[in-house]
Amino acid sequence: MSLKIEKPVVSSEWLFNHLEDKNLIVLDATLPKVTALKKEVIQEKYQIKNAVFFDIKKVFSDVNAPFPNTVLSAKEFEHKAQNLGIYKDSCIVVYDDLGIYSSPRVWWLFQLMGFTNIAVLDGGFPDWVSKEYAIEKPKEKQRDKGDFTANFKPEKLKYTNDVLEAINNKNQLIADARSKGRFYATAPEPREDVKGGHIPNSVSLPFNDILTGGKLKSEKELKLIFKKINSENKELIFSCGTGITASVLALGAEIAGYKNCAVYDGSWTEWGSTNNLPIEK
Repeated sequence: MSLKIEKPVVSSEWLFNHLEDKNLIVLDATLPKVTALKKEVIQEKYQIKNAVFFDIKKVFSDVNAPFPNTVLSAKEFEHKAQNLGIYKDSCIVVYDDLGIYSSPRVWWLFQLMGFTNIAVLDGGFPDWVSKEYAIEKPKEKQRDKGDFTANFKPEKLKYTNDVLEAINNKNQLIADARSKGRFYATAPEPREDVKGGHIPNSVSLPFNDILTGGKLKSEKELKLIFKKINSENKELIFSCGTGITASVLALGAEIAGYKNCAVYDGSWTEWGSTNNLPIEK
């Protein structure tokens, strides 16, 4: 019987118990933080046993687009997912080396493509290592081509014009996952050509506020956090720097029971570098 995901996050124990299941595929979606110091020591790379690297930046984003992490077309995503050996009946668990940072982006991309049998590893690689489960050095492995098919869900993706309209729409709420310093322009943007500040009428919800110790906060805590910003149950549009940590908020909102959610594709990098768009500080 094929393995099915019941919740959008799974524990290291759950993954360990299912690691040999036939239709399971483990994806390593590690990205360095854009705000990380460039002088940080690069440690030797390890991964969960039999994990497959999911390259968000160079493979699963439109590298010819003007802004980072731009979503691929459904056909391109489908083709590249097939090349990773992903099937219609695959069960995917995705993780990253930072606990929870870039892995929710992959979870959200598959949701966008109409695939829901996927979960994020809560606590990511650090939690896996803390349990002393099997790790290995990355290795090249030829994978059979999968038969994954995309069923694009356009309502989960917003563009600049959609966000511009949402500013004055009482039924929509824009939540920004960047730090409060970047939101209020008291801290610089990591990209020099991007202005500081935030989208008018948006609210600040730094992605770290829904995490604790590299894991997502409890369902009860998440419900309280999202109710505080969205007591009227509006459609949620998540933004951040380039769409990565906006996906962390999308994951948290899913666990908190919100279904009407989307991610702003260009996020603040597009908004803050485009002329004639309104900005608040």
